[in-house]
Amino acid sequence: MINERDLDQASALTQRLLGAIGETIVGQAAVVESTLIALLCGGHLLLEGVPGLGKTLLVRALASALGLRFSRIQFTPDLMPADILGTNVLSEDGGQRRFTYSPGPIFGNVILADEVNRATPKTQSALLEAMEEQTVTVGKATYPLDSPFIVLATQNPIEMEGTYPLPEAQVDRFLFKVGVGFPSVEELVAITERNTEHVGHWLPKPVATAEDVLSAQSVAREIPIARPLREYIARLVFATHPEHGQAPKDIRSFVEYGASPRAAIALILGAKAHALLAGEPNVRRADIEAVFRPALVHRVILNFKGEAEGVSVSSLLDQVWEETPIL
Repeated sequence: MINERDLDQASALTQRLLGAIGETIVGQAAVVESTLIALLCGGHLLLEGVPGLGKTLLVRALASALGLRFSRIQFTPDLMPADILGTNVLSEDGGQRRFTYSPGPIFGNVILADEVNRATPKTQSALLEAMEEQTVTVGKATYPLDSPFIVLATQNPIEMEGTYPLPEAQVDRFLFKVGVGFPSVEELVAITERNTEHVGHWLPKPVATAEDVLSAQSVAREIPIARPLREYIARLVFATHPEHGQAPKDIRSFVEYGASPRAAIALILGAKAHALLAGEPNVRRADIEAVFRPALVHRVILNFKGEAEGVSVSSLLDQVWEETPIL
């Protein structure tokens, strides 16, 4: 059974982080919540939106509030894998020459992969091992990354000029994909006030340590989830597969590949973290609903017919949610 004191401490941490980030970011409550859920799950987050909506500033604010090692990697068409992972360099020591490893910017706690889809697929794939196994292999040597480790990637909509589609294997490694929308009128007024009356962006002071984050991640995993809800999540994932008997009609018509087993893991971990944010001692169906779309929207691949007809994956997921019984 989960320790109440640990639960209270983890909840207090999330509230401190929400307050600290709110000092820099105006609005975007759902995006900030998804970011904290990804942090609690030890997962990675893909933020999609047009330029200028504060995606990069959000990541910088999170890193500043955590007080952890922050690395920013600006993805461009000429970026190479060695620019991310590091490389072996020839050095001289005591009259002898030898190769020594020079680590790249991937060695940090909070990694901002800025405009990740402006680099070539070859360069994007350099993140695969780090995101899944939290290690980096260069030559014959494998190096562990520090904990906590989270990749927060921003990308422009794929329709924009100069973008490359992310490889499916990399997209599947992101716990969530979240769209960053345009602010409301009131929020836009507040943004203009902050950015026209002061020079530069004000980032929050650290309100947490690495140990705080690791402890909160452990607490989030201990949040209990009933067996029927686990089975419900499995049915939701299977319903995204066109060959499955319980898949909605439009899934069978417009989907090439359904969500992977990582989707089920993301749903359970995300629901546990959402319950923790809500101060609940166990997972409810409402927690699953809160993370259902961001956990699956990037994992359902449309077929040619779906692409040609401009079918929205979000609308397909709405059907899956509505037509899958909880039992």
